[in-house]
Amino acid sequence: MATADIRNNVEKALEEIRPFLVSDGGNIKLLSIEDDTVKVQLEGACSGCSVNQMTLKNGVEATIKKYAPEIKEVINVA
Repeated sequence: MATADIRNNVEKALEEIRPFLVSDGGNIKLLSIEDDTVKVQLEGACSGCSVNQMTLKNGVEATIKKYAPEIKEVINVA
């Protein structure tokens, strides 16, 4: 899949999950896509939340993989 298509799919995934993060006082920003890894930045309340790694893996990563199965990992860059 072309890089632009992967980026579009990742953006769609983030748009799906963003309302849940915003409702908890946070947000997420896409920083980069490198090979099969997506780098994001959790913002607001999400950046200091004690369960942000669970949110990242079970929520964000799972949703991104649904839209872009070629993505293997999502990393939060603080």
